[in-house]
Amino acid sequence: MSAISGATSASPPSSTNAYDSITSEDFLRIMFSELTNQDPLAPNDTKAVLDQISSIRSIESDLNLSEKLESLVAQNELAGAGTLIGKFATGLNSSGQRVGDLVLSVTATREGAILNLANGARLEMSRVEEIIDTELLDELTSAAEAEAESTVDDEN
Repeated sequence: MSAISGATSASPPSSTNAYDSITSEDFLRIMFSELTNQDPLAPNDTKAVLDQISSIRSIESDLNLSEKLESLVAQNELAGAGTLIGKFATGLNSSGQRVGDLVLSVTATREGAILNLANGARLEMSRVEEIIDTELLDELTSAAEAEAESTVDDEN
């Protein structure tokens, strides 16, 4: 963030800890500055400096891994939601209303996958309660109709 946009911004900083935004490059710059300006008669402990660098690297690695895992989970959710296209899904929408219909498409959002239903409703993947395969419904309906016809024919 530039100094100008930071000075004119009305929103508070997103982090409460100033160290959260420091990068490895920033840390190395600080360390080199510290080493350059230290008292040669009382140098800093090199082991402590290396331990700090190691800690920063470990934290940075953990953050990168966490971001990659979040991305993988989002991709997996989207792929799973895609398999629901053409199926009947029900659940509670973000307003708490029960919705259900044929899934026409899926939208990827920051909050996760959203199912777009034939009736115009949108259903978050995390709020899906029931999924019905329409092919099975068609088969059951056809079987029930055939049974009803044979019952009518037997009566005549």
